Amino acid sequence: MRSTKAVDVLLGVAVGDAVGVPYEFTSRQEMAKLKVRGMIGYGTHGQQPGTWSDDTSLTLCLAESLIEGYDLQDQARRFIRWMDDAYWTAHGEVFDIGITTGRALRRVEQLLIEGRAQALSALRESAGEMDNGNGSLMRILPLVFHIQGKPIREQFECTWEVSALTHGHVRAAMSCLIYLKLAEHLLAGASKELAYSTMRQDMLAFWDEIGLEPAERAHFVRVVQEDIRETPIDDLRTGGYVIEVLESSIWFFLKKDTFEDTILSIVSLGHDTDTSAAIVGGLAGLYYGRAGIPAAWIEALARSEDIVALGERLGQHYRV
Repeated sequence: MRSTKAVDVLLGVAVGDAVGVPYEFTSRQEMAKLKVRGMIGYGTHGQQPGTWSDDTSLTLCLAESLIEGYDLQDQARRFIRWMDDAYWTAHGEVFDIGITTGRALRRVEQLLIEGRAQALSALRESAGEMDNGNGSLMRILPLVFHIQGKPIREQFECTWEVSALTHGHVRAAMSCLIYLKLAEHLLAGASKELAYSTMRQDMLAFWDEIGLEPAERAHFVRVVQEDIRETPIDDLRTGGYVIEVLESSIWFFLKKDTFEDTILSIVSLGHDTDTSAAIVGGLAGLYYGRAGIPAAWIEALARSEDIVALGERLGQHYRV
């Protein structure tokens, strides 16, 4: 079985997403009455088993773009092509798109139509508090292969640019950086525990370096300043707010010992199940590898061969 870290990441995101799709918008109380048993179909969106959503589509668009080189305009065009033409969808249909993401991509499209592509790198300047959904965190993971090993300030600038195509607030971008720094250390071979502790040290030092205001630091207390593993599970949330899913995804990644248990456990919290499972699935895929993902889930996954082929190309490009 040929595999690369990039294949592991893309499969992890897609499989997690597909397991979560049927349960999206189900409350935590309702989920407690259900038994999340694996990759089923239908449910919320009426999709067949193995169908993934916008989380994976946009992740694959970013991955494909990066193979051609880091180009914000190309990323934007691929995202718009997904929205308008169902590019990189599971079955040629866009059945789930976030309000913030849709609105942001229409704004990006208008900039491109007007020939103002240079304005893409300045989108964060107009971001507001409402630009803190999880819609950039869910698609950001392929960027780890591009930014690995670079100075953290450069990593953050790049991450913020990519995040700001849909979610430009500094909090959303910082959430993405936290996630990518954790992934970077995992990619280098660190254990879960070492990767997490090193990421926290990295972030605290970086915040001091750039003078991140205390009001923003306060949003990351549980995941950076403190140890997220000490947070009771009843205090975790998996809604659309980026901080919620950042905390929950890292908690379940650190607490669980297999890919399967990680995914089923976070889905059991309900709400934004496809996104939370996609986000933690990327980390779990990177850590456990393709061999750690249930074979039946990969077999049921829509376009699994296309995803593997894309991952192999991405892996060859970055030599991972």
